[in-house]
Amino acid sequence: MTYTGDVTRGGGPAVRELTGLTVKKVSVGPMDNNAYLLTCRSDGSQVLIDAANDADTLLELIGPAGLTTVVTTHRHPDHTGALKEVVQATGARSVAGADDAEAIPLVTDTVSDGDTVAVGDCTLEVIHLVGHTPGSIVLLYREPGGIAHLWTGDSLFPGGPGGTRSPQDFASLMGDLETKVFGRLPDDTWFYPGHGKDSTLGAERPAIPEWRARGW
Repeated sequence: MTYTGDVTRGGGPAVRELTGLTVKKVSVGPMDNNAYLLTCRSDGSQVLIDAANDADTLLELIGPAGLTTVVTTHRHPDHTGALKEVVQATGARSVAGADDAEAIPLVTDTVSDGDTVAVGDCTLEVIHLVGHTPGSIVLLYREPGGIAHLWTGDSLFPGGPGGTRSPQDFASLMGDLETKVFGRLPDDTWFYPGHGKDSTLGAERPAIPEWRARGW
């Protein structure tokens, strides 16, 4: 079955097989948050991105293989609702951006721009984007022989950047997106946001001037 990234709360996961990783995407909670389980295809190690809600759903998704790490993309409560329960049930470490960590219920390790998170023998690069929150992070996986993949939290959606609270925050987020994401990565880069549908950088790139002009 072709991966589309379309999921609904209470429905099954959307599954995508990459070189090195299996990606499982589910929708959880009343705000239809996306949670992503990444599984290393060589040793079965697993990392969860955003234990947002519906802990039972997430624990069923994780299954008996267990979990090494939960990565929280940013501090907002709709992305952390199941974090404590998942960590307590699995013994996983809890990782978040250094500048958001104090506002997240349970963090054991912090990361900054350029740090990495291991999924077995696969590597996720941490990209720090300031604007949606001070410590928002994006995770980059460069698929061997394939394309780049980004888990963007609420910093980037199809149709534009995530919400900001001031013109200064918006300018910061747009600057980081243009420099660290669109300026570094090619059009076929696939991104997986914190809510809703996936997209590619190429599909969104032409609208950057429009996003700048509207200012939010």
